[in-house]
Amino acid sequence: MRISVLYTGGTIGMVETPQGLAPGADLQGWLTDLLAGTDLAGQVVVTTMEPLVDSSNVTPLLWQRIVDQIRRDDESDGFVVLHGTDTMAYTSAALSYALTDLDRPVVVTGSQLPLGTPNSDADANVMGALEAASSGRLHSVAVFFYHELLDGARVTKASSYDLRAFTSPNVTLLARQSPTWQWLRTPQSGQGWGESGSGRPAPYRRCDVPVFSMVPGMGTDRLTSMLRPLPQAVLLRAFGVGNVPTEEPGLITVLERTIAAGVPVVVASQCYQADVDPNRYAAGRELAEVGAVGARDMTVEAAYAKICFLISQGLRGGELARWIGVNIAGELTS
Repeated sequence: MRISVLYTGGTIGMVETPQGLAPGADLQGWLTDLLAGTDLAGQVVVTTMEPLVDSSNVTPLLWQRIVDQIRRDDESDGFVVLHGTDTMAYTSAALSYALTDLDRPVVVTGSQLPLGTPNSDADANVMGALEAASSGRLHSVAVFFYHELLDGARVTKASSYDLRAFTSPNVTLLARQSPTWQWLRTPQSGQGWGESGSGRPAPYRRCDVPVFSMVPGMGTDRLTSMLRPLPQAVLLRAFGVGNVPTEEPGLITVLERTIAAGVPVVVASQCYQADVDPNRYAAGRELAEVGAVGARDMTVEAAYAKICFLISQGLRGGELARWIGVNIAGELTS
């Protein structure tokens, strides 16, 4: 058994500096001490991906660096990615889309408190992730945090301070470590990109995809200005199950013109739990009638990463919009 740990940065390996927390901990030494006397001692290798980044600085280019590192490694039986919590849900979703053909587990984790600090969750999270990756029960991308194993394309960050930082609002846990493992269900799967006949996915690249939240009183002029110049796609966080202020003069027309110009508009919800269906209410039906597509029960992070994935595959306009409803990696309920 060989498990590869990819260290990308984040709170887990940070130390205090005059400028605040920054990467600098002896991760290799800490991990060696942590695994001493366990079945995993001597079975784990660490790769530090330079430069280390605070996850608020993550872009799709780092997603691709992680994908490339995993694909180059034919010797490891599983992978653990150490990542900052701020954008962990985006990265885990992105890896889920890009690695549907991988037959080995990838577990993403990190910590709310740096390793070595009092009451840090680093030890428990990394040990849990390593155990999940070496269990033989997992063959997809997942997130392990605070004794819980979650689908990689289904998580969202729920707290900036609670040790239970992540949750899956629309699906149940994969497993719980309490303290022995309780495996509750198998991961949700999708058709995968390769199964569409398109071969291995093209690399991620940076995309121009703004995310807008509708708010009471947002005017048409403001929405228009946010859509100039035209982006490659739009992720619109609407109210409830996909409702927008249709009585705001010209607002729907702006979105209709945007879609007609070849820019797909994907509608997600501002609700923590939701299944977006713009046709359910009159306040959303006009969106559907002009060609906007609902994100259904995807998280915002999964929807954004999916749009970037599809753009990176060369999809645009209506073809991209069609793929939003295709379950690629278990990101939405079939």
